[in-house]
Amino acid sequence: MSNVSEIFGTLVFNDHVMKERLPSETYKTLEKTIKEGKPLDLEVANVVAHVMKEWAIENGATHYSHWFQPLSGITSEKHDSFLTPVGDGTAIMTFSGKELIQGEPDASSFPNGGLRATFEARGYTAWDPTSQAFIKDEVLCIPTAFCSYTGEALDKKTPLLRSMRAIDTQAQRVLKFFGEDGHQVIATVGSEQEYFLISEKDYARRQDLMMTGRTLFGAPPSKGQELDEHYFGAIRPTVNEFMKELDDDLWKLGVTAKTKHNEVAPAQHELAPIFTNANRAVDENLLTMEKMRLDASHYGLTCLQHEKPFEGINGSGKHNNWSLSYDNVNLLDPGDDPIDNLRFLVFLACVIEAVDEYQELLRMSVASAGNDHRLGADEAPPAIVSIFLGDELGAIVEALINGDEYHSAEAISMDLGVAVLPQFLKDNTDRNRTSPFAFTGNKFEFRMPGAAVNLSDCNMILNTAVAKSLKDFADACEGLEGAEFEKAAIAYVRQLLADHQRIIFNGNGYSEEWEKEAEARGLANNRNTAEALPCFVSQKSIDLFEEFGILSESEVRSRYEVKLEKYTKLLNIEARVMIRMARRTYLPAISKYMRDIAETITSVKEAIPSSNMDEHEKLLARLVKGSNAVATRIRTLIEEHDAAEAITDHQQQAYAYADKVIPAMDALRAEVDALECIVENDYWPVPTYNDILFYN
Repeated sequence: MSNVSEIFGTLVFNDHVMKERLPSETYKTLEKTIKEGKPLDLEVANVVAHVMKEWAIENGATHYSHWFQPLSGITSEKHDSFLTPVGDGTAIMTFSGKELIQGEPDASSFPNGGLRATFEARGYTAWDPTSQAFIKDEVLCIPTAFCSYTGEALDKKTPLLRSMRAIDTQAQRVLKFFGEDGHQVIATVGSEQEYFLISEKDYARRQDLMMTGRTLFGAPPSKGQELDEHYFGAIRPTVNEFMKELDDDLWKLGVTAKTKHNEVAPAQHELAPIFTNANRAVDENLLTMEKMRLDASHYGLTCLQHEKPFEGINGSGKHNNWSLSYDNVNLLDPGDDPIDNLRFLVFLACVIEAVDEYQELLRMSVASAGNDHRLGADEAPPAIVSIFLGDELGAIVEALINGDEYHSAEAISMDLGVAVLPQFLKDNTDRNRTSPFAFTGNKFEFRMPGAAVNLSDCNMILNTAVAKSLKDFADACEGLEGAEFEKAAIAYVRQLLADHQRIIFNGNGYSEEWEKEAEARGLANNRNTAEALPCFVSQKSIDLFEEFGILSESEVRSRYEVKLEKYTKLLNIEARVMIRMARRTYLPAISKYMRDIAETITSVKEAIPSSNMDEHEKLLARLVKGSNAVATRIRTLIEEHDAAEAITDHQQQAYAYADKVIPAMDALRAEVDALECIVENDYWPVPTYNDILFYN
């Protein structure tokens, strides 16, 4: 059993290590860089690099790498050794401040949306000292930003850091009205990561899983999740061993892995960490996802992080728990009496305004080919963005809008009627799992992100949109103090809530009635990625990003192109895999079974002419009809796929995939899945859902 307190953070160049090993003046200078954004000169960087290298070597590292997040959304790394020959046949281990601060990967080979041509290869990585360096597989990994030779951001980290600076600046302006100035305000995030674990042997026999991350074919299992027995159930021994190793690995890397449990779907699980700075939270989530995939292989398992790997059962999300704080003060904590907590009401109203004003951007930030299968299903929020506040906050908002008096609800003690069981206080807010953006006590839980997503995008947009609302509030109240400010602030909050009340919905987000009501309220309903992406390049979005220096127009447009290209490329791969599997895997197996049934009928009738083979003949007829239907659906998919591939306008091509290719894929799947249920098990060429989801 691991001693958690002894191993936690042992592979991280954290504040404790820096304070212990760096010279005092160097540490203070670096601390100012981390906390205040002060420039770091090369002399200080050289000292930090030397100490970091010595610490890394002591912990088994032989190489270093600038670890960054290109627009693909995953992480990238190039390993360089510390080795430096000295000319006499020997070598020393060196690492300079320049190597720490700056690297130079190829900028044209990563997604860039047209910002760089193939012959324009130069790009730079720049050390992000606000996210701690760590050792992974004997490599010192240095979190970095990634930009082009001409200065444009080519990564996910840089805009997130810019957005955190923006919300800090505007939040500090607001706090000054309350006499709380001089504090750095941090956007904090806690990411709940859902995932599936299946047998490596089954994975290796499913070309669709290997190529796309999801099953493109597969009839529903005989038993799914309808008995509600997997959620929070006893964890399988093999999975438990995997989870223990994963915990140990993450704790060594300073990731505060806190909660683990079985999720709703069979073979599905979840891991949740403790809140931290949004920038570090994203880095740590990406590291967690990587460790999940690697550690699973140690137990003969494969970790699936696709949003919807299996049809008909729950997909996997990544709930983004977001808040604002300074010095352990949570600005979204309502306190004991929210109606009298004006600071909380100001921040709450600004968040509500931000989500309403930029609802389409938030929807866009989580749009992907995989998440399209999950959003709107009965285990995920709908594609319509709304805010859940709960009973008490909802009542406060109503009272403020209507000018009514409100008295905070009293705490209710829950008595379970059994003397030996303790009494406890009932929360004043329920949870609503159908809400995309739900207030959960002292934070907002954004439930729309899919399991595979990089959370930088949604947090960048959320931070920027809220910064905009805070700025407008601060501008409106500029120069006001005391009672005059309080009166103006209450009036401003009341008006904001009245203007943006349409985004607040405390009911069932799965209901058909809500979809109609949302349309009547004027809320956007972008059902798929093709519909969701265009808002990214609207003038309203570009103006928002440029106002706060988050993204230039060229950076916005490049990201839009990257997202479009990724969407169509993924669907192109899925269509090709479906066509090949249907032709080369399923049809031959179905034909072989048909032939054997036909031969059985013929041989029995030859032996006993009076034999009644009606049921066999009906089965054969169904197989023939189904086989012909599969062939027809293959031809239709090929035609629609070829037509989509011929479209040169990327947005129109995305619409073609969404509106034509996906329905053709669904139709082909339906025919094959129907035959899976009647073809004898020994003939079926791949593991079925029954096999995959219920392994020992």
